[in-house]
Amino acid sequence: METRTYAGRELSRLMLGTAQLGLPSYGIANQTGQPSYAEARALVACAFEGGVTGIDTAAVYGTSEEILGRILAELRIADQVMVVSKVMHLADHLDAAAAAAAVEASVTRSLRRLRLEQLPVCLFHLESNFCYHEALLRLKERGLVGHIGSSVMTLEATAAMIAGGQAEALQIPTNVLDRRYTGAGLCRQAAQRGMAVFVRSIYLQGLLLLSDEATPPELAGVNPVRRCLRALAEEAGMGLAELAARYILGLEGVTCAVIGVETVDQMRQNLALFGRGPLPADLQQAVEGAVPDLPDRILMPTLWPRQSR
Repeated sequence: METRTYAGRELSRLMLGTAQLGLPSYGIANQTGQPSYAEARALVACAFEGGVTGIDTAAVYGTSEEILGRILAELRIADQVMVVSKVMHLADHLDAAAAAAAVEASVTRSLRRLRLEQLPVCLFHLESNFCYHEALLRLKERGLVGHIGSSVMTLEATAAMIAGGQAEALQIPTNVLDRRYTGAGLCRQAAQRGMAVFVRSIYLQGLLLLSDEATPPELAGVNPVRRCLRALAEEAGMGLAELAARYILGLEGVTCAVIGVETVDQMRQNLALFGRGPLPADLQQAVEGAVPDLPDRILMPTLWPRQSR
């Protein structure tokens, strides 16, 4: 497994996403639902044995933190992985005292659920909440948090965080269909400032891997682009999932990609894909030339009709 150095540790290019472990259903292509505890434990063990050293979770992912904390303790690997979690959603316009109390309460609960003394990386789940970053910095000074940052949804907020310099890690939506952030040079700029860039939604919550027939009509605008990408993949002797994963590995500035899976088989498949490294340069360029600018209503799952999320 290829790695990148961050905060003095070797972090695998594949980061395991665990929303699926704590929620009944997550992602448009989820066919199996929430794994049992035994299945979740086997999945995390498979990831770790395959070289995965980064795990992503969040306070709002149902029971994900509790399940993950139990698994890490039972497998005795909590000190060998970098856990990234996120502050619960906070209201806008909190005063400094209220924000500090809410942030500390969220982090304290996460530490208890995860059975950790320090959260290696703590992000705000909402980019609008990054205005409360002073509260996280105080927890960092107390040793409860290692590094701070935010998940992001817009180019403007991402650019502001990079320019401001307070964030140490960003989680950015990017995939073979969505090149807004890389096109604007934001991943490269963040990396140049020493920030970690965790890319999420590399399969666009599974939309990229659906058949045309299974794609909801309101998202059918993706079909011709996906057919073109599938043809490029087949010509190169690979599947579309491999093309999408290895494309991310070839992007400048990306530390690792967050991959959510529901089964051990899916975990093994993704480990195999990431083990093959980035795409050849000519194929990377061909992929970029094949994808037009798509509308936000396709690229942003928060804009999808509720039944498609």
